[in-house]
Amino acid sequence: MNLLCPICAQPLSREDRRWVCPNSHSFDVARQGYVNLLPVTRKHSLHPGDTRDQVAARREFLEGGFYAPIAETLIETARRLPIKGEILDVGCGEGYYAARLAQALNLPLTGMDISKEAVRFAAGKYKQARWLCATASHIPVPDGSAGLVTSLFALTMAEEFRRVLIPGGYFFRVLAQPDHLLGLKSIIYQQVIQKESPPDFAVPGFVPEQLVPIRFSFTLEGKQVENLLEMTPHVFRISKEGARRLAETKMLTDTASCVLQVFRRD
Repeated sequence: MNLLCPICAQPLSREDRRWVCPNSHSFDVARQGYVNLLPVTRKHSLHPGDTRDQVAARREFLEGGFYAPIAETLIETARRLPIKGEILDVGCGEGYYAARLAQALNLPLTGMDISKEAVRFAAGKYKQARWLCATASHIPVPDGSAGLVTSLFALTMAEEFRRVLIPGGYFFRVLAQPDHLLGLKSIIYQQVIQKESPPDFAVPGFVPEQLVPIRFSFTLEGKQVENLLEMTPHVFRISKEGARRLAETKMLTDTASCVLQVFRRD
């Protein structure tokens, strides 16, 4: 997959330990192997995205296999489709899902995330893929670069996703359902109110193809309970009282409830 300069949109060329465009904009390759293509002008904070602690917690949790059914569903669904070309995972996190999907399909992978810590973790472990720090609103690759775009528990940028896909390419989106992680919510909140609506099965510019429910239970002990919280948006909303109750929770049995939506570029 070719890369574009995030400043002037000209093609980037690899020169030893950096990427350079014809206008002499230069981007160093980090020691771990990723490249930072997120200009300061497109950052919404000094350190956007997940922190190092959050990424480390996600790595430990996912490596424990608790969310393996999600990866397995992605693989099983993709194997039944005529996917051609490269995989682009937008909002890749530390790389758990995309690396397994790319290996199963034997397809090249480019993963990107706005969190530099996330792509640092991904690049440090999954050496066969290319990892970028970049924003989903300005994906630094040419039109028609990918055969499959994935966005798992991440934002959907319909226009950009459509642009980077080949005609007939696929888009996989995983979204949490309203009853996702009710066990965790019942601990950290005084009252659980299911405000969320079921996710719409529609994306502008795409044809809906499949809707695959994913629901399974799992049991956590010790630090993995805290790791689960660190993976969710609830880490930013939890009160001191909720944090205290969670800290006192030595074992948690919960249910993951989400959905895989499969779209085809029209």
